[in-house]
Order: sequence, then structure tokens, then C-alpha cells
Amino acid sequence: MVKFLLVLLILWLIMRFVMPLVLRLVVGKVVKKQAQRFGQQFGGAPFEAPRPEPRPTRPDSGQVHVDYVPPRQKPQKPKEFKGGDYVDFEDVK
Repeated sequence: MVKFLLVLLILWLIMRFVMPLVLRLVVGKVVKKQAQRFGQQFGGAPFEAPRPEPRPTRPDSGQVHVDYVPPRQKPQKPKEFKGGDYVDFEDVK
């Protein structure tokens, strides 16, 4: 009986502490391998940060450069309001 309990304890320890580590390593390698395959298929490198586009050189200190200024629209004056439709009100008690 003691031998059986000892075997159960050892199996439980293996399942509890060793298996998660092994599964993380195996699944991690499989995921990386699949990402590399898909990356090669679409011409990208997996697990690599996209490179930002080079920015133009900054102007001298104190100068501001604006690429685009949206056109300003004049606020439209509301047309004459001649009132709305008359709605009959009925008091409900």
C-alpha cells in the first residue's frame, strides 16, 4: 500500500511540475516553426518588430513645419426657422 501511494505521489509531482515545463518548450518550438513557415510564405520575418520608416531631418530649433492644414469652413448660418409641426398634447391621468 505504501509503495502504491509513493508511486501516485511521484506521478502527481511529475504531472504537476515537470509536464507544464515540457509542454511550454514543445509548444513554443512548434509555434515558432509555424510562424517561420508562414513568414517565409508571405515574405516577412516572424518575431521581429517592424522597422519604422525613416523620418526626415528635423528643422532648426524653434521652427515648425506643418505638412497639411485642413481647409477651414465658414460656419453656416441657420436658415430662418419657421417653427415645427404642431403636436396635440393629451394629459393622461
